[in-house]
Amino acid sequence: MTWLQRVRVQHYIRNSIWLLPALGMGVGIFIVRGLHWFEMEMGLKSSLNPDSARAVLGALASSIFTLVVFVSSALLVVLQIASSQLSPRIIGIVFRDPVTKLSITAFVFTFTVTLATLARIDESAPMLTTQLANFSCIGSLVLFLYMIDHLGKALRPSGVLRRIALMGKETIETVYPELLVDASGIVRESRDVKSMSIEHPFVVNSHRDGVFLGFDRAGLRTFANTAKCTIELVPQLGDFVASGSPLFRLTEQANAYLAKRMRNSVFLDQERELENDPMLAFRILVDIAAKALSPGINDPTTAVLALDQIQNLLEAAGQRNLSEGQFENERGLFQLVYRTPNWEDFVRLSVTEIRLFGGDSIQVVRRLRAMLEYLIHMLPEGRRAVLQRELSLLHKKADRSFSDPDDRAMAEVSDMQGVGGATVDKLPDVSTARLG
Repeated sequence: MTWLQRVRVQHYIRNSIWLLPALGMGVGIFIVRGLHWFEMEMGLKSSLNPDSARAVLGALASSIFTLVVFVSSALLVVLQIASSQLSPRIIGIVFRDPVTKLSITAFVFTFTVTLATLARIDESAPMLTTQLANFSCIGSLVLFLYMIDHLGKALRPSGVLRRIALMGKETIETVYPELLVDASGIVRESRDVKSMSIEHPFVVNSHRDGVFLGFDRAGLRTFANTAKCTIELVPQLGDFVASGSPLFRLTEQANAYLAKRMRNSVFLDQERELENDPMLAFRILVDIAAKALSPGINDPTTAVLALDQIQNLLEAAGQRNLSEGQFENERGLFQLVYRTPNWEDFVRLSVTEIRLFGGDSIQVVRRLRAMLEYLIHMLPEGRRAVLQRELSLLHKKADRSFSDPDDRAMAEVSDMQGVGGATVDKLPDVSTARLG
């Protein structure tokens, strides 16, 4: 199996909600057959009346089937409401939720076991499989109640925002494993890779369209060694690539076979994913804040909740060495070059739209100011210039938005809750101790 085939299979399994329930059906049939064979071999018989067993199991099978249909329908309705209130990009996150997948799998397993047991009742009721069906139905009821509780908490604005931030922080730590300041206090400088200067590049175009989700780093470095050239990957993670658009730029010409292998080292699909794209977490959080600040919704408190998680992610990204994007061989020559976001990209994405859309809200301005001041004091010196620039832009925005001196004075105060929280005159500069 090639790298691209393996990634596509993993992607399909991760994003499909039907595979585990289908597997549960197969497991249920296998278990019932095995238990029935064991009962026949051991001569086990139940004392239950066959007619009563048929009536009970028939009612249970009908109820579980209704439960599966109800949960599936309700899940789609809840997702539609949550996506319209927050962001459509949370749909994929809910469909990958393990509790939801396992709950539906358990319901389908119970229905299969109950139906298979019902089909094996003749002159007597099976003992083991009947008990399995009964206890599975009780377990499904308990799991259904837990699932309702879980989704009710997970689909609240605070739950969705926290889940996105946790996934985003995990992605940041995976993509950027090195700290900017190591344990000995040495600062690792980040290199900003934008493009490679090639006078007459050989271009490999894409044969399909989609969003760029990942690539085979090891495979492309091998191709670079084979062709004795440097490979530049043109799109950045999260970019949309149209069919016929440049995918690679090479310093040497590549034959048709190598070009095909290189195309198969890039994974394109219909939408971005959080697993390897750290910028997407910021994008979703900013989208939720922007929608909350729209005149039709006017919910600045949700925007403040989003800023809480944005601050968490910016602090995580600011502590990391972002110098990815270049691989060299043993002679110091570039083998592979690809573009990655730098610290300024992270900050601009996190702040710009919220400052523009929420500049008229004292609550948002105060919380945004508190976030910037907190990060300025918590992160290393090299991270502070862009934050101070954003703080200056926020000050200018507040001057334009609030004509009343009293309102302007309120907007100039930092508040972690937006409005109503205690303010701190000066935060200690603990960046070195924090990162050490």
